Amino acid sequence: MIFPKEVFPMLSFLRRRAEASDDFPSGPFRFVALDVETANHDRASICQIGVACVRPDNSIETWTTYVDPCTSTWTFTGLHGISQSTVRGAPKFADALSFIESPLGGFSVYQHSGFDRSAFRAACAGLGREEPPWSWQNSVTVARRAWPELKGNGGHGLASLKAHLKLSFEHHDAGEDARAAAEVVLHAEKAKGPEICFHDA
Repeated sequence: MIFPKEVFPMLSFLRRRAEASDDFPSGPFRFVALDVETANHDRASICQIGVACVRPDNSIETWTTYVDPCTSTWTFTGLHGISQSTVRGAPKFADALSFIESPLGGFSVYQHSGFDRSAFRAACAGLGREEPPWSWQNSVTVARRAWPELKGNGGHGLASLKAHLKLSFEHHDAGEDARAAAEVVLHAEKAKGPEICFHDA
């Protein structure tokens, strides 16, 4: 896979959970899951992007990068540990988006709740463009269909599902949360059958 030269400086900021090159993972994939962290209450202030790619054998390869949101307001550093110094020299959102926009175009893209898509929409609006025409899906919706008994009993957030499904991940890290969302979908498939989900494969 070949990327524009201006994207290469971002490679030193990739944080991965698999042994591979710094390129975005190559398919085939069944589906992917995406998560973002933001610097503050402005949803456009994306400071980290994580993508979990689910292969046909259900193994997961995770790609993560910091993003410089070009803000001096860091409200959520205490939550995710990312600060202005963490992202110094990291790619801007436009560069990060150019790196993943095409690779995600052919797959269902799961988010856990609607926050991640709304963050991409806001950040794209800041660039004066439309959000990518990805096939967004919601792993919260899948979880509600698979485990309705959790309503009013912990709910269907990642923290509750972590306990219910005995998942192991570091919450509020974009790569970890993306992988957790993918695992929620896989657990739902195993428990209730593939028809519980929304991707084709």
